[in-house]
Amino acid sequence: MELKDAIKSRRSHKAFDPEHKLSTSEIDQLMNLAILSPTAFNIQHWRFHIVTNMSLREKIKNVSWGQSQVTDASLLIVLTGDLMAWNKNPDRYWKNAPSNIREGLVSAISSYYKDKPQVQRDEVMRSCGMAAMNLMLAAKDLGYDSCPMDGFDFDAVAKLLNLPNDHTPTMFIAIGKSIQEPWPRPGQLPAEEVIQYNQF
Repeated sequence: MELKDAIKSRRSHKAFDPEHKLSTSEIDQLMNLAILSPTAFNIQHWRFHIVTNMSLREKIKNVSWGQSQVTDASLLIVLTGDLMAWNKNPDRYWKNAPSNIREGLVSAISSYYKDKPQVQRDEVMRSCGMAAMNLMLAAKDLGYDSCPMDGFDFDAVAKLLNLPNDHTPTMFIAIGKSIQEPWPRPGQLPAEEVIQYNQF
């Protein structure tokens, strides 16, 4: 599928075939594309929790407004972010760069994030959003449907996943075979309302 067609045809699907399973190869393809998603300073602070345990998925569903895609989708990925990835051996993010570039960037990483919890959190949210889009477009290319989700109790999900204190959930991506057509597009705003050149 061409990228433009994947973008046009990707929709948020709410009803999935609970009997369908993705192969290990398909999951590997999706994840290998997801981890190519961009992150600031290449700190790769997204974390992908593939929830396969159905008992755990039921518990997650209970704190996600009972949304059926949590348990019915072939694949439930909880995207979380490591808020402190910037401070965890940052040399490794630039291990293949020339030493002068590596040293400059590692120094910049510290000055950009240190003692700035809002910046740390904002960066995680941006990065996970980009990774989520990669996942959904890659899924579409493989012939699967998806649904990005944020209708859940973030603290409860963090507890269920036993997340460390320096990690935060950002969203779910449910992927599988849809069993019902999505609603018609409810109405896109006109381009002139959402696209600005230079200043207002």
